[in-house]
Amino acid sequence: MPKSSKVTQRELSNEHVTESVADLLALEAPMDYKSSQMSMNMAGGGPPPIGKPDISPDLEDGRPAWNSKLQYILAQVGFSVGLGNVWRFPYLCQKNGGGAYLVPYFILLILIGIPLFFLELAVGQRIRRGSIGVWNYVYPRLGGIGVSSLMVCGFVGLYYNVIIGWSIFYFFQSFQYPLPWSECPIRRNGSQAIVEPECEKSSATTYFWYRETLNITSTIAESGGLNWRMTLSLLAAWIIVCLAVIKGIQSSGKVMYFSSLFPYVVLFCFLVRGMFLKGAVDGIAHMFTPKLEIMLEPQVWREAATQVFFALGLGFGGVIAFSSYNKRDNNCHFDALLVSVINFIISMLNALNLNVEAGFRGQSSSLMSVLFSCRNAEKILGYLNSNVLSQDLIPPHVNFSHLTSSDYAEMYGVIKIVKEDSFAQLGLEPCLLEDELNKAGAVQGTGLAFIAFTEAMTHFPASPFWSVMFFFMLINLGLGSMIGTMTGITTPILDTFKIRKEVLTVGCCIVAFLCGLLFVQRSGNYFVTMFDDYSAGLPLTTVVILENVSVAWIYGTKRFMQDLEDMLGFRPYSVYFYLWKYVSPVCLLILIFASVVEMAISPPGYNAWVQDLAMERFQSYPPWALAMCFSLIVVAMLPLPLVFIARHFNWLPDGSNKLSVSYRKSLAKEASTLEDETRFILGKNPSEAPSPMPSHRVYLGPGSTSPVELITNSTSISGYGSGYQTNPTPPKSES
Repeated sequence: MPKSSKVTQRELSNEHVTESVADLLALEAPMDYKSSQMSMNMAGGGPPPIGKPDISPDLEDGRPAWNSKLQYILAQVGFSVGLGNVWRFPYLCQKNGGGAYLVPYFILLILIGIPLFFLELAVGQRIRRGSIGVWNYVYPRLGGIGVSSLMVCGFVGLYYNVIIGWSIFYFFQSFQYPLPWSECPIRRNGSQAIVEPECEKSSATTYFWYRETLNITSTIAESGGLNWRMTLSLLAAWIIVCLAVIKGIQSSGKVMYFSSLFPYVVLFCFLVRGMFLKGAVDGIAHMFTPKLEIMLEPQVWREAATQVFFALGLGFGGVIAFSSYNKRDNNCHFDALLVSVINFIISMLNALNLNVEAGFRGQSSSLMSVLFSCRNAEKILGYLNSNVLSQDLIPPHVNFSHLTSSDYAEMYGVIKIVKEDSFAQLGLEPCLLEDELNKAGAVQGTGLAFIAFTEAMTHFPASPFWSVMFFFMLINLGLGSMIGTMTGITTPILDTFKIRKEVLTVGCCIVAFLCGLLFVQRSGNYFVTMFDDYSAGLPLTTVVILENVSVAWIYGTKRFMQDLEDMLGFRPYSVYFYLWKYVSPVCLLILIFASVVEMAISPPGYNAWVQDLAMERFQSYPPWALAMCFSLIVVAMLPLPLVFIARHFNWLPDGSNKLSVSYRKSLAKEASTLEDETRFILGKNPSEAPSPMPSHRVYLGPGSTSPVELITNSTSISGYGSGYQTNPTPPKSES
């Protein structure tokens, strides 16, 4: 057959077939004539087998590999443990009853988190592709899963790096003594000096965050122009990310040695230092005192499931991308357990730090004096002056100018006993440590890092040192997650298109920085909240349940378990069979239903900072912003139905048999060499040399109803994503 021959049309199929060796090998994996038995194991548009793609690992396919197992584990840990572990898990733990929240969280970690994390690690390692290539290969009609993952990674990366930019700004501001957020600024009016009213009404750390850092507007509709300091910080953040991922895992893997280990050292140091603060033990005791009645509330389980879901980075594609650079016999089951346990321990460490800080804030005599002197001391003094209360009720050691929590509690108890009948009319509030601990830990989101923790650090000796360490830790935590997010974007693109890694990385970072200017306006924090609420939650949950269904129900759980046994050298526990097939899908469906209900009953809006009141106030989104919110959900989920419909009607070619562009050139060279060797062995001219391939090849794309041809050769030639078989009829798909 001439070398220049192209595809021909087969009578029973509407798909193109490849005839020459060069053309075939340009799309297929290198042949292994000794072990080339593989059947399609599907009928019509069914899924090709994950189990035995005959592509030799690492060396033959030219795909990069991790330099060491430690580097890979640190990369997975760095991706899964991010800024959300610093502020979301501690806030949810504090909000939902401390120890009571840990019970549903741990249960759902076992039922949802570890099985699905193991599933993503396994398919990425076995198929050795990014998210697009993996799901094109498992079931091409659900190839939109990978595209949706990439879209979500893009949305999350846009605003996530803004938070790193904020941390960079605070990092450089920390090289001052005293810290710039330790005291309220003084405004001078001629010869008179007064405290800034907005700061006096709130606090020094709150004022510095909203006014000095963000210089925030009062509504999302009021742009206020670019905040140039935050713009420069965002630029610095994208430069750091670009340098970390520009060489792929060769550069990001080395960065992980520091960025993944340093934060945990700092967190441990913070915990040790915090234990010496007054009230720290009370805070920890408050955390581990379970409120069992709260554990029965459905909201607690929903929030625990959501946190498990996001804590491990499921659905983003970063987990799959990282595992695709592993050797195929790597023990990914051990990796799933190890990373999940480390993630849980780090989350607990953050929760302990928050409760230590909350205990300190709640117990601090100076803070309690401010809280209760302003709130109740004037009332009691007024009652004393008007003879409503007798001076005999006040213990002689009580000093109203330095009223402590214990003094107030003693005075409150005496008045309540003596004035039992008319006590309710006095309007005095109880001084309960538990109430103050709940209030101290009620801050959530970015406010927890940039308001609550910064306030605690002002009370540390050598506060600039601790502040520098804290924000350097945040930068490294964010960088680890951003490396995983960028890998989830670049790896599928590199597997699909022929493009230089460096060019793609730089281009993505430039585009992301320009799009990120939306978040560094004076109103940018409101858009960060919008993207955080709407761009990832529902789309990611949908992506993960489709991943679960495509493997457990379409490909078949039994067959997947057999593939894992071939890959790992041992059969995973049978409990995974039932978790993948029944438990995880049901839990995810419930989570999706609960998320939709929550979105329906909760009015869409945001907390706006009102300058005159010096406090946050909930505001509804204007119509254009509301349309933007739902557009984020629609755009992220749109590839799912589009790809399914396009492949069902054969409008879109099946990408399941396409190899990574990283070694297409080498395959073309091998193809040419193989043809030359064939001609030499057969001793014939190129035009006379018979092709070692069958004269016709049937390609069964998605939705194809053509019968599988009976190949007369005794051996079948397998390829990546398709193959030849000697069976007249394919075996039924196992489930």
